[in-house]
Amino acid sequence: MNLFATLLSNDWQPLLLSFELAGLTSLILFFIGVPLAYVLAFSTSRFKPVWEALVSMPIVLPPSVLGFYLLLAFRPQSGFGLWLVQTFDLRLAFSFTGIVIGSVIFSLPFMVQPIQAGLQALPRSLSEVAYTLGQSPTRTLFRVLLPNIKASLFTGAVLCFAHTLGEFGVVLMIGGNIPGVTRVASIAIYDEVESLHYAAAHFYSLVLMGLSFVILLSVYWLKFRHQRAEL
Repeated sequence: MNLFATLLSNDWQPLLLSFELAGLTSLILFFIGVPLAYVLAFSTSRFKPVWEALVSMPIVLPPSVLGFYLLLAFRPQSGFGLWLVQTFDLRLAFSFTGIVIGSVIFSLPFMVQPIQAGLQALPRSLSEVAYTLGQSPTRTLFRVLLPNIKASLFTGAVLCFAHTLGEFGVVLMIGGNIPGVTRVASIAIYDEVESLHYAAAHFYSLVLMGLSFVILLSVYWLKFRHQRAEL
C-alpha cells in the first residue's frame, strides 16, 4: 500500500517527457542514421575518416560543450536563431524542439556505429549479386542489406533510446528546467536532490535504472541468440 501511495504521489511528467524525447530522437535518428551508416560503410573517399570523426565526436565531447554551442546557435538574438525566428517564427532555445535537435546530434554515433559495423560485416557478394540483377543501391539497401542486419538495427535503436533517456548536460544547456516542457527525468533528479527531496530522486532514479537494465539486457540477449544461431 505504501509503494502504491508513493507511485501515485510522484510527478510522472518528467518520466513521460523523457520517454517522449527518447522515442522521438530514436525515430528521427533511424531515418538519418541508416543512410549515413550506409555511406560511411561503403565509401572509398579519402575524407571518410573525417566524416567518421565528426559523427563520433559526441562520444568524447563533453555534453556541456555541445550544449553551449547549440545554445549559442539557437539564441534568437543573432545568427541562425534569429533567422529561424524571422523566417519561421521558431524559437529553439528553451523549447522541446530544441532539446530534440540537441539529442539527435548527441546520440547520432549510437545509431550510426552499430549499423555501420553491421553493414561492413556483410559479405560483399550480397550487394554485388543485387547489382548484377539490376537492383538500384537504394533497393539493395532496403531489400537485401538491412534485412540481414536486424540485430544491428535493433542495437542502434535501443542504445540511442537509452542514451537519450539518461542525457543531462545537453538538455540542461539547451532547454533549462521548464516543467512540462524541458524538465526531463535526469534534470528532475538533480533538481530534487538540490531540494533535499531524496524520495522523489530515488523514484526517478530507480525507474531509469530499471529501464536501462531491461534495454541493455535485450541487446545482449539478442546478441547471445545471434551468436548461438551462427554456431
